[in-house]
Amino acid sequence: MNEQQQLTQLCERLGAPPAQAATMAAQLLKRAEQLATERGRPREEMLGHLLRLMVKGRAGEVPADFPATQPPETSGGKAK
Repeated sequence: MNEQQQLTQLCERLGAPPAQAATMAAQLLKRAEQLATERGRPREEMLGHLLRLMVKGRAGEVPADFPATQPPETSGGKAK
């Protein structure tokens, strides 16, 4: 079983439907490669980082090093 297949299985175990899990796995691998290039770190390290983020997000946790964001405005809000 190759790396993408393993990631697809992991995404399925976390609740993604099979087609979505395959897409998520491909995106994880691509982003890990991008981060490795940007940060000059090993691809495996970046993939591990992304997997930790994904698992924590699935559990409703926000990692301490994750930047805070504002929720989007609702359509019922005041126009700017």
